[in-house]
Amino acid sequence: MNLTDPNEIKALMAANGVHFSKSLGQNFLVASWVPERIAEAAELGENDGVLEIGPGVGVLTRELSERAGEVLSIELDETLRPILRVTLMDRPNCHVIYGDALRQDLPALCREYFGTERSWKLCANLPYNVTTPLITAFLESRCFETVTVMIQKEVAERICAKAGTAEYGAFTLLVNWYATAEKLFDVSPDCFLPQPKVTSSVIRLRRRSGSAAYVEDEAWFFRVVRAAFNQRRKALPNALSAGLGLDKGVITEALSALELRADIRGERLTLEQFAALSNLLKK
Repeated sequence: MNLTDPNEIKALMAANGVHFSKSLGQNFLVASWVPERIAEAAELGENDGVLEIGPGVGVLTRELSERAGEVLSIELDETLRPILRVTLMDRPNCHVIYGDALRQDLPALCREYFGTERSWKLCANLPYNVTTPLITAFLESRCFETVTVMIQKEVAERICAKAGTAEYGAFTLLVNWYATAEKLFDVSPDCFLPQPKVTSSVIRLRRRSGSAAYVEDEAWFFRVVRAAFNQRRKALPNALSAGLGLDKGVITEALSALELRADIRGERLTLEQFAALSNLLKK
C-alpha cells in the first residue's frame, strides 16, 4: 500500500466513506520524500517516544514508527478510525487516540504511553488553522526535547524572524523563550492532496536547557511583550502605557537605563532586551 499515491488515498477514503475535511485543515501528503525527510529531521531513536498530532491516513506515522521506540498519534477526526486501523495494523509500536490535542494533558499522555525512561519528542504535519495554539501548548508543556513540525511557511518565518524585521513579533519571542528555532526546508503545495494555497515549511524547535534570559516574573515578561506588539506601530512608551497602564515617564526612564531611545518600537528589541525591560518595569 502506497499511502502517498493520490489514487490509493482516494480509494481508501471512498471504501470507508471518508471525505476530506476543510474545517479540520486536512491536506494529505502525496510526495513520499516529504514524510521521510520530516521523520529524519525529528532525530529519533529506539529510546524515544514520539507524539504526532493529526496522523491523517498514517503516512508520517509509519515513517516515525520505523525510527522511534513508541509512537502515539492524536487524531481529531473519528471517521479516520477504520483507515488508521488498516494502515497501522502492522505497526505494533503505534498507538492512536481520538480527541482534540488542545484538550489533552500532553505530559500525562507521554508518561502513560512512553514511560519516564524514554526521551519525549513531537513530530507532526500540523493543521494550518490551529498551528499557533498547538505550538504554544507543546512548548508550555516543557516536556518535549524537540518539536519538529510542518507548518505554513509564513508562520515558520515569524518563528525564526530576527529583531527589526516585519515578521518579528510576540509569537517569535514566545517560541524562542522556550526553544531554539531552525527552519529546515520548504514543501510546495503540489505535495499535498488537496493542494493548499500556500507553501509549507518544516521547522525544528529544540527545548532550551535553561532560561533564555533572566526575568523576575515570567508572566509579567509575556504581558510586556504582548503589550508591545498589540500596538506595534507605536513607540514603546505609548504601546506599553496603553497595554499595561504604566506612566509613560516610567517607561521612558527604563528605556534610557537600557540605552534605548524613547521612540523605539517593540520590533527592534531582542529577547534579552525585553527581559531586561520587563525586570525594570516590574520594579
